[in-house]
Amino acid sequence: MDRIPVAPLKSSSFSAATAREDKLARNLSLGPIKLNEQSAKDEPRPEKPAADDNAADAAVPEEAGEPDFATLSAEIDAFLAAYNDGAESASPAVVPSEVTLDRFASAVEQEIAPSDGSGDKWVPDSPGESPPLLAAIRRIAALASALTAAQSGGKYTIGLHRVTGVLHRVMTFVEDEFHAILEDPRVAKPAAVPGASADTGSATGRSMRRPPSFGHGAAVEPDRCVVPTPDGGAGEPFPSETVERLRAMAEAMFAAGYEAECTEVFLVARRNALDASLQSLGYDKPSIDDVVKMPYESLESEIAAWIRAFRHAVDVDLPGERDLCLRVFSGGDVGRGIFADLARCAMLQMLNFTEAVVLTKRAAEKLFKVLDMYEAIRDVTPAVDAFVADASSAVDSGQEGGSAAAAMMADLAYELASVRSRLGESAAAIFCDLESSIRADAGKQPVPGGAVHPLTRYLMNYLKYACEYKKTLEQVFKEYRRSDDDGEHAAGDPFAAQLMEVMELLHGNLEAKSRLYKDPSLSSIFLMNNGRYMLQKIRGSPEINAVVGEAWSRKRSTDLRQYHKNYQRETWSRVLNLLRDDGVITVKGHVQKQVLKDRFKQFNAAMDEIQRTQGAWVVSDEQLQSELRVSIAAVIVPAYRSFLGRFSQHFSAGRQTEKYIKLSGEDLEAIIEELFDGNAVSMPRRRT
Repeated sequence: MDRIPVAPLKSSSFSAATAREDKLARNLSLGPIKLNEQSAKDEPRPEKPAADDNAADAAVPEEAGEPDFATLSAEIDAFLAAYNDGAESASPAVVPSEVTLDRFASAVEQEIAPSDGSGDKWVPDSPGESPPLLAAIRRIAALASALTAAQSGGKYTIGLHRVTGVLHRVMTFVEDEFHAILEDPRVAKPAAVPGASADTGSATGRSMRRPPSFGHGAAVEPDRCVVPTPDGGAGEPFPSETVERLRAMAEAMFAAGYEAECTEVFLVARRNALDASLQSLGYDKPSIDDVVKMPYESLESEIAAWIRAFRHAVDVDLPGERDLCLRVFSGGDVGRGIFADLARCAMLQMLNFTEAVVLTKRAAEKLFKVLDMYEAIRDVTPAVDAFVADASSAVDSGQEGGSAAAAMMADLAYELASVRSRLGESAAAIFCDLESSIRADAGKQPVPGGAVHPLTRYLMNYLKYACEYKKTLEQVFKEYRRSDDDGEHAAGDPFAAQLMEVMELLHGNLEAKSRLYKDPSLSSIFLMNNGRYMLQKIRGSPEINAVVGEAWSRKRSTDLRQYHKNYQRETWSRVLNLLRDDGVITVKGHVQKQVLKDRFKQFNAAMDEIQRTQGAWVVSDEQLQSELRVSIAAVIVPAYRSFLGRFSQHFSAGRQTEKYIKLSGEDLEAIIEELFDGNAVSMPRRRT
C-alpha cells in the first residue's frame, strides 16, 4: 500500500480536553465542532499576537463567501507541501487559519455524506488518478499529522480537534462501508438506520451499523457474514468494480494509519464468510467433547460433511480468498499476510475436528471414515504446498512482511502433515485390531447346520471393502506401520502381510470352531461352507485377489476338495458298504436271506438318519450344494440300483417287499436332492 510521507496520529495527548474529545470521536458521538462552542466549553482561545499573520484570515467576513472544496484543498496542499519541505524547522512557511481548518473539515464531512447519485466518489475521475474520496481522506490524514507536529503552545488545538474528530468520523464511515461490502458484494453502501434523523449532520446521518473496531474496546460483531452462494461458495463473487471500491477503502484506511483496524475488519468478515460456506455444506463445527461423545451414526454423518466442506474450502474457498486479498491489498505483502492468517485460522479450526475423531474410541467400523479423512488431507496437500511456496517466494524476493506470511503458511503445512500422520496411525491401528478381534472370538456354540459363521461373513466383507482402499492402506502401512512389525512386514508390503495374517487367523479360527461339531461330516460341511464363502469373496474382488494372490487361493481350493472327500468318506462310505456283496450275503451261490433282510433294514435306517439330519444342514451356496448332491448321487444311486437288481427278486411280492424295499432309485434321488436345504423331513414312501 502507498503511504503518505507523514503518518497521522490516531489520538493526541496534548490536553485532557483533547483526549476527551478524541474518545467522543471514537465512539461516534462527536458532532461537528464549532469554534465558539469549543472555546466556551473546553479551552480559551489563545491570545492572538498583534503581528499574527493569521489575524487577517480569521477576520474574513462571512458575506465575502466561503471558498469551495477545491480552493480549500489547494490551501491545505500548499501547507502540506511547505511543511514537508521545511520539516526540520519549527514553523512551516504557510499555516492555515482555524477558520480554514474548520471549513476544510466540514467539506470533508460533506464528502462522506450520502451520494446524490451524480457520481461514485470511490471511482477515479480518470485513469491513473486516485478516487476523489480517497484523495480527500489522504489530505485530511496528512493534515492531522502535520498539525500535531507543527502546533506550538496549543495554538492550533481547536483546529486540530476539529480535523482529528472528522478524521475519526471518516474512518468510521469507511470501515462501516468496507465491512458492508465484504458482507455482501452486491451492497454498495450501507442502508440508513431506520428512523435516523437526516438533520443530525452529514456524518451522523450515515448508517453506522456496527461500532468501529478502533473505538476504545468496541468489537466487530462476530455474527456477520456474507450470504453463501447456492453451490456453497464463500459468498457472492466480487466483480472488478467492487474490488476496486474495496481497494480504495483499504488504501484510505492505511493512509490514515488505520492498518490494524482495516485488516481486522477484513479478517472478521472473510472468516465469517468461510464459516457460512462450511455451514452451507452441512459442517457445523462440533466441539471436541461433542465429537468424542457422539454415537457412531452421527459421527459418520459429521465426517462426511467435514470431508465435503474441507475439500471445498481448499479447492474453492481459499483460492478465491487469496485472490481477493491480493487484489484488495495491492501491496502484495499485506495481502499475503492477511490470506495466511485467514487460511491458517480456517484450516486449523477444521483440523481440530480430525483430532477429535482420532481421540474417539477405536472401532473397526471407523476405519473407512478415517481413511476418507486421510485421503481428503492427502489430496489437498499439493494445493496447500502451493500456498506455502507462494509465501516463500515473497520472502525470497525481499518483500516486506513476507516472512510472517511464510511462517504462518509453513505452520499450516506442518499441522496438516501432523494431522495426516495421526489419522494414518489411527487407521493402521484399527486394521491391526482385527487380529485381536479374531483371537477374542472363541465362542463355544457351533453355528446351526454348519452354515457360514458370522465372523467369516463380517471379516471377508470387511476385508473386501478395505481392499477398495488398497493404495491408501499400502501408503498408511508403509508410513505409519507399528513399531513391533517383524522383518516380513517391513521387507515387503506391510499391508498385504497384515491382511494375510488376518486371513490365516480366520482360517485357524474356523478350523477350531469346526471341532465343536460332534458329527465329523457336519464339521466338513462347516469348513466347506466357510472356505467356499472366503474364496468367493476373494475371487469376486480384484482388489483383495491382488493382495491375497493365486497361491493362497489354490491352497484354499485344495482344502475345499479335501473337506469334500472327508464328508463323502464319513457319510457315504458306510452306506456304500451296505450295498456290497462282501461274501456275507451270498455264500456258496446261495443268498442268505436273513443277512439280505438286515442289509436292507440297515440301508433304510441309514438313509432315514441322513435325511433327518442332513436335510437340516445348510449349504447356502447353490453351486456347492449342487456339486455335493451330484457327487453323492453319482456314487450312491447306481450302487443302489445295482443292489436292487440283484437281490429284490428274493423277496416275495407284496408285504414282504414293501417291508424291506422302501426306496426305489427315484426315491433315493429325491432324498439326495432335498439334502442341505435346512429342512429336515421324513423319508418318503416307496413309489409305486
